[in-house]
Amino acid sequence: MTLSLSNAPLWFVISMLVKIVLVFVVVLLIVAYATWVERKVIGHMQTRLGPMNTGWHGLLQPIADGLKLFFKEDIVPSQAAKVPFLLAPMMILVPAFITVAVIPFGPDITIGGYTIPLQITDLNIGILYILAMAGLGVYGIVLAGWASNSKYSLLGGIRSSAQMVSYELAAGLTIVAVFMLSETLSMRGIVQAQQGALYGVIPFLPDWYIFYQPLAFGLFVICGLAEINRTPFDLPEAETELVSGFCTEYSSMKYALFFMAEYANMVVIAAIAATLFLGGWYGPFPGLGAINLLLKIFAFMFFFIWLRATFPRVRYDQLMFMGWKVFLPLALANVVITGIVVVLVQS
Repeated sequence: MTLSLSNAPLWFVISMLVKIVLVFVVVLLIVAYATWVERKVIGHMQTRLGPMNTGWHGLLQPIADGLKLFFKEDIVPSQAAKVPFLLAPMMILVPAFITVAVIPFGPDITIGGYTIPLQITDLNIGILYILAMAGLGVYGIVLAGWASNSKYSLLGGIRSSAQMVSYELAAGLTIVAVFMLSETLSMRGIVQAQQGALYGVIPFLPDWYIFYQPLAFGLFVICGLAEINRTPFDLPEAETELVSGFCTEYSSMKYALFFMAEYANMVVIAAIAATLFLGGWYGPFPGLGAINLLLKIFAFMFFFIWLRATFPRVRYDQLMFMGWKVFLPLALANVVITGIVVVLVQS
């Protein structure tokens, strides 16, 4: 029988609420301190120190930034469509947070005789849920661009919608190759399918899908960066062309919500990539569970920051060219080749 909150036992409801609060708090902490880490890492890469004055080595800088933005004047342009203008930041942030619901953080644990999965919910169509939520965030960006009644903001919103459509196709096809191998759409099932030794005979290497699908892994990471408008694909915010893109007219906490959404999306993309291609909570350190997944998420986020410090922003025509004429054909070819290999192996 499927449990719902109306007929579930008390321990199930309590464990669900604890997991939701815990995941929300952890993601918020990562989002807050990702800004500090990015400024410090890029600073050192550019022979600077980054934040140093607010707390030890600037550790209190995210708190200071949050307080500053909270108390700044909240300006709404007189010609803006006020209700969509106010809703847009939340429409970007909420999909990023609720996507985390299907990410498995570790194996089941037993407390007081009750088995509790370290996952908010294990949907049997978890991957489709992630794709659906990924497509919702762009609505907030387009709404912010349109509601601001600014040419720069509108151009940023239009760019973001075109960028999302172009790169979500390739990203979705890379995920198709993964569930062709795992034969399940459940995120927990995909992690369990990657447990064991590589090819069943190489004990010192885990059976992760990155070894079976290196092309899909590379395409997913790059397309994920483009979907969340992260450097070098941050064309919707291009400061040199569009001032600040879709968030040009925003200030105070609404402006902070856009930044929170960007870093929350970084966490989500890193968690999905780690789950689909790097075994999720499984390995490299046995018995650590959720810590393994967090280490992989931090490694991905460091890589994203490294890219920002290394590569310049691409031109918009280059962005579209890569999305439609490079990544999409490669992703299609990868699906076809994976299907042929799977059929041959099964026969």
